[in-house]
Amino acid sequence: MSFDLESLASMALFARVVQARSFTAAAAQSGIAKSAVSRRIAGLEQRLGVELLRRSTRKLALTDEGLRFYEHCKRILEAASAAEDAVSAASEVIRGRIRISAPVTFARMYLVQALAAFLRENPEVEIDLVLDDRFVDVIEGGFDLILRIGRLKDASFVARRIATDRIVVVAAPSYLERLGTPETPEDLVNHNCLRYALVPASGEWRFRDEAIPVHGNLTVNDGATLVQAAIAGLGLVVIPMFMVASDVAAGRLVLVLEAHRRGEIGIHAVTAQGKGLPRRTRALLDFLSKWFDDRCWEALRERASPTV
Repeated sequence: MSFDLESLASMALFARVVQARSFTAAAAQSGIAKSAVSRRIAGLEQRLGVELLRRSTRKLALTDEGLRFYEHCKRILEAASAAEDAVSAASEVIRGRIRISAPVTFARMYLVQALAAFLRENPEVEIDLVLDDRFVDVIEGGFDLILRIGRLKDASFVARRIATDRIVVVAAPSYLERLGTPETPEDLVNHNCLRYALVPASGEWRFRDEAIPVHGNLTVNDGATLVQAAIAGLGLVVIPMFMVASDVAAGRLVLVLEAHRRGEIGIHAVTAQGKGLPRRTRALLDFLSKWFDDRCWEALRERASPTV
């Protein structure tokens, strides 16, 4: 059976379908129509003379032959990527596509500037940036890199901490004038505590030595909107400092309960476990680590654009 670049492209598309567990997601990642993906996979199955995927209206499942073929595809594609990296390294030019997932507000306030600087230095690189505040799977989403904030539990990936931040409690001066400033975490029972919908147990705020049940009349699934609600004087919010540093500096928000400060949180760059990273991804990781190092992070926060 002959092997050519078309065969390699079909293998790459098949691997993407398997990793995304969806023809629709694989089509979106590849920039082609879902029908084109279906035709390519059907053509691959016909050429091989085996069924690779069992399709249903609800999910895709690999056949035994499909699983064996996928394992071979992964090795071949990793070898092809390594060959590309070797040639690229020899020419000292970093090129190729990097698919990234990042939280919405962090990307808007900080990451875009870093990526713009990286792309100016590496004009042969293309970045596909997907904004999502939920934790997505590196492999299933077809991502080379995901940026996430806070505690990471899954050991099936590799995480590099690129920056450290802290969680703060803030409110607008107008709110504190009306309802008073809480002096202890226990005082929160008398306050309107606005909550972030995507954080588990958002009805309980944790401090250094205790966890306090809270209640409020607004729950939001977007951090920037939560900050704007606080600025409008609606209530207190628990939020990463990077999201409100400029608002605190400008007096739009006030830090409260600082004597009961919550712990630090990490901002992590996450990649798949056991996967040799392409040179372009390694280069971006190193760049982000320098961009967000401790010496730069404080200055970046203070000059960041407000989350409006």
